[in-house]
Amino acid sequence: MKNKLQITCIVCPLSCCIDVEEKDGGHVAGGYECSRGEKYALQETLDPRRVLTGTVRVAGGRLPRLPVKTTAPIPKGLIPEAARLLDNISVEAPLRCGELIVKNFAGSGAGLVATRSLEAGGQKPENDVKR
Repeated sequence: MKNKLQITCIVCPLSCCIDVEEKDGGHVAGGYECSRGEKYALQETLDPRRVLTGTVRVAGGRLPRLPVKTTAPIPKGLIPEAARLLDNISVEAPLRCGELIVKNFAGSGAGLVATRSLEAGGQKPENDVKR
């Protein structure tokens, strides 16, 4: 990290421009309007994290794919590997929204959960699909 970095906070509508500086072996943030901004800027500077969203294959469901997400933000550097892992996951319908698909997904400590409910039943024939 350079000695000084400026980050626009996205935690609240104020969108503060926060300066993060290296000082005395640590990091100090300034220019924020609330304590959430300070926490966000330091987290984003030292250990950026994101919630991963994607889809996994479904066997025996009304739809061929199920939308999923991590239960907590995971390290940003882990996102490409975690996204590739989604290709290897297949679940069996029926599923409930919020149902745990994978515990400790990609070794991140976060779970992977369904973000919609999906009932069992064969896929609709292609000519029955609305376009």
